[in-house]
Amino acid sequence: MNAITNSPGTAALPASLSDAALARESEIAKAAIRRRSNMIIGLRLLVLVVGLGGWELAARYKVIDPFFYSMPSMIWAQIVEWVQEGTSQGPLWQQVLVTLEETVIGFLIGSIAGVICGILLGRNKLLSDVFSLYIQIANSIPRVVLGSVFVIALGLGMASKVALAVVMVFFVVFGNAFQGVREADKYMIANAQILGASPRQLTMAVVIPSAMSWILASLHVSFGFALVGAVVGEFLGAKEGIGLLIATAQGAFNASGVFAAMIVLAVVALAADFLLSRVEKRLLKWRPAAF
Repeated sequence: MNAITNSPGTAALPASLSDAALARESEIAKAAIRRRSNMIIGLRLLVLVVGLGGWELAARYKVIDPFFYSMPSMIWAQIVEWVQEGTSQGPLWQQVLVTLEETVIGFLIGSIAGVICGILLGRNKLLSDVFSLYIQIANSIPRVVLGSVFVIALGLGMASKVALAVVMVFFVVFGNAFQGVREADKYMIANAQILGASPRQLTMAVVIPSAMSWILASLHVSFGFALVGAVVGEFLGAKEGIGLLIATAQGAFNASGVFAAMIVLAVVALAADFLLSRVEKRLLKWRPAAF
């Protein structure tokens, strides 16, 4: 048959015409998505150009004081100087690697500890009731203040920066893991229990996969917190790292150096966020795409 009739009251439609119409609609939709993507990229570039251009003009015409606020051209010159000649603490890449190493170690330790504690307390009501008060008290303490304690106790080396990064990450990941476990599908848990699943099997096969979206969502934020912890620790006292670079620039009243170090940090954070996004997409292939 060359026609498909949906119901007695509807007209017949050739199958070839229907397929062609669907193909055209698909192409139109793809073209619209491409146009919107290009428009977003263009608008982002426009905002960047207007912002940097306005900053540069305001500094050149003394609307703002370039001594305190610098200007994009001076910041770029500072970055080029660091790349070509190195910083006062050594090569720029070495400062980046030191800070990145502290950040990654603190991120991994804090994330693993947060996930384990979140799952344990989320699955055990007694542990949750006992430790919830102490966790609230610890969470209420400003973590940045602990940096001074860690520097005194652990010295100016990497340990104090890693410790601060761990503390910054732990509570973010713990809170999401705990809430994710508590929000696990009760009907699925009940069905698994009816089928004879042990508590360990229930946790590994049902609860953790259910909480995975919560856990992975916290990793984007927590890596930034780990980076903040490492930099703040270096700012308080360190032998090398981007935080020390910022502290040195501040001590010399070098606003260009402070902004240049901030840009380096932003690049590191964006690269890490991109990698985490790729990992999340691989681990959550089953999740429907967002509209």
